[in-house]
Amino acid sequence: MNSSILKALLLAALVVSPPLHAEDAPAKAILVKSGQKIAFLGDSITAAGARKGGYCQLVLEGLKKEGIEGTGVFAGISGHKSNQMLARLEKDVLSKKPNWMTLSCGVNDVWHGKRGVSLEDYKKNITAIVDQAQAAGIKVMLLTSTMIKENQEGDLNQKLAPYNAFLRELAKEKDCLLADLNADMQAALKTFPKDAPKGKQLTSDGVHMNALGNKMMAKGILKSFGVAVK
Repeated sequence: MNSSILKALLLAALVVSPPLHAEDAPAKAILVKSGQKIAFLGDSITAAGARKGGYCQLVLEGLKKEGIEGTGVFAGISGHKSNQMLARLEKDVLSKKPNWMTLSCGVNDVWHGKRGVSLEDYKKNITAIVDQAQAAGIKVMLLTSTMIKENQEGDLNQKLAPYNAFLRELAKEKDCLLADLNADMQAALKTFPKDAPKGKQLTSDGVHMNALGNKMMAKGILKSFGVAVK
């Protein structure tokens, strides 16, 4: 075939082929598949998330609406920090052989003050958790820590900021999924009327999620899994 005929055929194909618009692009695939198991590792926020209406249950319900039947491994313990989660990782997560693990950790590391965990130790603990989970063949989703007292300008949230910055960096370094729930929470709080009662819009006590807070967390996780949620 000579070059003039080839050029003519290519031009005809361009004319006949309809343009590709964004709405024609294939939908993002949902990463969780039916029959898979999701471990939810965390503290009291995650322990409460295993209850009816909690974020862990809402994630499973959101997947079910997409035709995906998943199983939850609920590994939240009240008061726990990164060192304690690392210590019980084998017993509470690895031994259950989940396909996925979400990790919610950081609030108590900061909130507990002198009984908390320094940033440097937190980095070591979280990195070890991710490394051990991935070595066991578990896909990891990191959740940035939700706010403390719903006031981003407060001392505790300012102290929490570098912990969350580390999680964002680690997600890239270790190829983990990331649900930036702290950013989602800050954005959600801006939607409340200025005269709304402060401190309990998304939480029951400034830290633990209320119904709206659990929905916010679940929405962020589902989005990271590839579920189209409004």
